[in-house]
Amino acid sequence: MTHPAAGLKRSRRGFRLRVLAAMMILVSGVTLVALYVAQRKLTTEVNRDMQHVFRAELLALDILRTTRHAAMSVRCQALVRRARIQAALEDDALDLLYPSARDELSDLRQDVSPDGSPALHAEFYRFLDLDGRVIPPPDASGEGRLTPDEEAQLVLPGAQRKQQFGCIVRNGDRGEVSVREIIATPIISLETDQVLAALVIGFDPVMVGEGIESSSRSMFSGVWFNGQLFAPSLAESIQAALASAMSSVLKANADDIEHSLTIAAGGEEHRLFYQRLNSGSSYAPVYEVCLFSLADLVERERRLRWQILGAGCAMLMVGFFASHYFSRRLSVPVEMLELDSERNRVGRERAETALEQSAVELQRSARFSADASHQLKTPVAVLRAGLEVLLARDDLPEGARDEIADFIHQTYRLGGVIDDLLLLSRMDAGRLQLDFEPVNLARIVEGELDDFDVQPDALGIAIESEIPGGVHVLGERRYTTMIVRNLLENARKYNRLGGVIRITLTRDGDHVRLSIGNNGNPIPVEAQGHIFERFHRGSANENVSGHGLGLNIGRDLALLHGGDLRLATSANDWTEFEVSFRGSPRSIDLKSPGFPCERKP
Repeated sequence: MTHPAAGLKRSRRGFRLRVLAAMMILVSGVTLVALYVAQRKLTTEVNRDMQHVFRAELLALDILRTTRHAAMSVRCQALVRRARIQAALEDDALDLLYPSARDELSDLRQDVSPDGSPALHAEFYRFLDLDGRVIPPPDASGEGRLTPDEEAQLVLPGAQRKQQFGCIVRNGDRGEVSVREIIATPIISLETDQVLAALVIGFDPVMVGEGIESSSRSMFSGVWFNGQLFAPSLAESIQAALASAMSSVLKANADDIEHSLTIAAGGEEHRLFYQRLNSGSSYAPVYEVCLFSLADLVERERRLRWQILGAGCAMLMVGFFASHYFSRRLSVPVEMLELDSERNRVGRERAETALEQSAVELQRSARFSADASHQLKTPVAVLRAGLEVLLARDDLPEGARDEIADFIHQTYRLGGVIDDLLLLSRMDAGRLQLDFEPVNLARIVEGELDDFDVQPDALGIAIESEIPGGVHVLGERRYTTMIVRNLLENARKYNRLGGVIRITLTRDGDHVRLSIGNNGNPIPVEAQGHIFERFHRGSANENVSGHGLGLNIGRDLALLHGGDLRLATSANDWTEFEVSFRGSPRSIDLKSPGFPCERKP
C-alpha cells in the first residue's frame, strides 16, 4: 500500500500547475471586474452630471413656467371674483359673460407690457360650464379664434375645484402642427362657495431652443403630447428616433411620472429624460422631454478601457511570475492539510458510525419500552381481576381483605406507570399526533377541582382560585387535562397540613398562563435543575407516593402544545409551577373581572 505522502510528492508538479492556472484565472477575473466597475463608475458619474444639468435646466424651465402660471392664475382669480362675472354666471346671463371678461383680460392678450418687457401673452381663452363643455363666445375677435376640434380639446369631465393643466394641438393656416399649453381655473361663487364655471387660458409652451437659451449646448427640450413630439429645434432624424423611443417607453411604463434611457439618434448616443408636467390633472398627460448628447461619455469610456486593459496585462505578467513562487510555498502546507483531512475524514466516519449506532439503540430502547408496556398491561389486568374476585369472597378474614384491597390499589398504580411509559415511548418515537382545537381551560380546571372535593383529604388543604369563565386555549382536551391533573396532584401530594393550593390564569401576549402554587417544603436549589427528569424524586427518604414521571410528562406535553412548563418559584414555604398554552381566538379578555372562588377543606 502506497503512503499518502509519497503520492503527494509525485503529484507536486501537477499541483503547482493547477495553482498557476488558478492564479491566472483569478488575475484575469480581477481585471475584467475592474474594467466593469470602472466603466460603471464612469457611467454613473457622467449620468449624475447629466442629471444635475438636466435638473438645473428643468428647474429653470419650471421657475419660468410656474411664474407664468402663477401670474395668469392670479389674474384669473382676480377676474373670476369680479361682480359682473359672478353675476353673469349666477343669473345665467351668458350673453354678458364674454363682454365682461374681454376688458379684464386685455392685458393678458398684449404681446408686450407697458414698460416694454415681454408680457404674459394669452393666445386665447374660453369659459366652461358645470358639465365641462365650452361656452361659445358671441365672436372670437377678442377671445382668440379656435376651430371646433380645438375647442373640443378644452372640455373637462364635469366641474373641477382645482386648477387643471394640459395642452391642445393646433393646426396652422399653412398646415403646420403646434402645441399650446392651457390652464383651467375654477370660478367659485363668493356667496355659496359652489363651482359656477371654469376659465381656460391658452399660451405658448416654454421649450429650450425655441426662444429659451440653455447653459448646455448639447441639451434640447420639447413637449410630448397626444402621441406626438413637438420640438421644432431638433433635426428630423433625431425627432423620429426620439418619438419612437418615447412611444415604446411610455407603452411599457405608462404609470411613470419620470424616466430616463439611452437612445441612438443622428449617428450618436443620447440620454433621454422625460417627466410628466400635469400629474393629477383631468387633461391628457403632458411630458417635458429633454435630450443630452453622450459623445463625450463614449470618448471617455474608450480611453479608460484601454488604460484598464494595459493595467490588466501588467497584472497578468506579475501574476504569472508570482504564481511560481507561491506554488512552491503552498505545496508543503497543502500536503500537511491533505494528511490532516484524511485523519479528520476517518474520525468523522467513526463519529457517524457511532451516531448511527446511538440512533439505532434509541429506537430499540423506545420499541422495547413500548413492547414491554404492552406486554405488562395484560398480566396486570389479569392480576387485578383475580384480586377483585378474591376480595369478593365472604369467607376472607378482615386483615386479609385489607391486604388484598391494598394489592388492588397497587395494581392501579402499576397500571398508571405502564400508561405513562406508553405515552413516553410514543413521544420519544415521534408518533404522538395532537389534534388542536379550542379547549375550555377554565372548565377543565373546575372539573379537576370538583374531583378533588370528592377525594379524601387528610391534610385539610384549602383551594383558592381566580379563573375567568370561557378561557380557551389551543390543544387536545385529553392531554391538556393530563397536564392540569398532574400539576394539581403534585400540589396536593407535596402540601403541608392545613396548607393552601392557589390557582390563577393570566395572559401574556398570545399565550395563556396557568399558575398552580402550594405550601410545603421548598425544593432544594441543587435539585431544581433535575425535577423534570424521568423518575426523579425530591428526596430518597420522602414518604410520598409516585414514580417521578408526572412533571416530565407534563412538560413534554406542554412543549408539544406550543407552550412550556417551568418552576416559577420554590422558597419560604411556597412552591409554584407555571404552564403556558397558546391562546385561542375564542378566549375572553383575561384583564376583565374574573370569578374568584375559595374551597375550604
